[in-house]
Amino acid sequence: MQTPITTLFNIEYPIIQGGMIWISGSKLAAAVSNAGGLGLLGAGSMYPEVLREHIQKTQKATDKPFGVNVPLLYPNVEEIMQIIVEEGVKIVFTSAGNPKTWTSFLKEHGIKVVHVVSSVKFALKAQEAGVDAVVAEGFEAGGHNGREESTTFALIPMVKEHIKIPLIAAGGIATGRGMLAVMVLGADAVQIGSRFVASTEASAHPNFKQAVVDTKDGETAVTLKELAPVRLLKNSFYQNLQEFYKSHPSKEQVKEFLGRARAKKGMFEGDLIEGELEIGQIAGLIDDIKPVDEIIAAIIKEYTAVKAGL
Repeated sequence: MQTPITTLFNIEYPIIQGGMIWISGSKLAAAVSNAGGLGLLGAGSMYPEVLREHIQKTQKATDKPFGVNVPLLYPNVEEIMQIIVEEGVKIVFTSAGNPKTWTSFLKEHGIKVVHVVSSVKFALKAQEAGVDAVVAEGFEAGGHNGREESTTFALIPMVKEHIKIPLIAAGGIATGRGMLAVMVLGADAVQIGSRFVASTEASAHPNFKQAVVDTKDGETAVTLKELAPVRLLKNSFYQNLQEFYKSHPSKEQVKEFLGRARAKKGMFEGDLIEGELEIGQIAGLIDDIKPVDEIIAAIIKEYTAVKAGL
């Protein structure tokens, strides 16, 4: 299956795994790459030396292309970029920041750069910064979201109309049908997060994986908009946060309520009560936990069958 993205990254299928915090370690990234997609390490939840370790483990576990996702607003970004260069990583996805800051540096070292955007305006800025492709992520996505609240179905064709570089669709995609839909709308590939959370290779806690499987439609929501919009499962922490909002707290009070390491507590340590559980709306369509190779095979099989049947 050839698209501008499979050619750009030298991969078999136009499927890219989301570089999710606390989820996307070396086992998941290597498994996705070995199954024909592009695996990404989630640097956002890794100290620099932990990232180096995961890069080296991924290199031992696959001879296929893989990349690193780097949120640009995170601390230690300079050290992280240096490690990426030192370890010979060839693909970097950046997000949560200005793509101009690091794109030239990375490309000077022969690294392909992709930036995650949530609007046409930011897609054009990323293109101007010299990135090789963009991920346009709709509001359905789990984790941190854009403030525009544009859905994938609306965002992809609008971005496609304005950019000349390859386009990757993200947000609300977990099946072959979803993949076909966004590619008809103009995407050259898909980035999938939530479906890979419920995989045997994901580093998510088993409690969180099961919570994703148990999720029904309408059981996620975007909150914490004054800090950075994030889509969460409506667990006890979420409900308590909504009650707290009734007191009209200041931004600083919200930060204090949130505390530190709440995402780690929920997704990595398995605290389904007090943890922050980041997942996309498409979780309502995920009903099992299985190996990555089976997930990708099922997506491609459904994509091919539905396309042939149209």
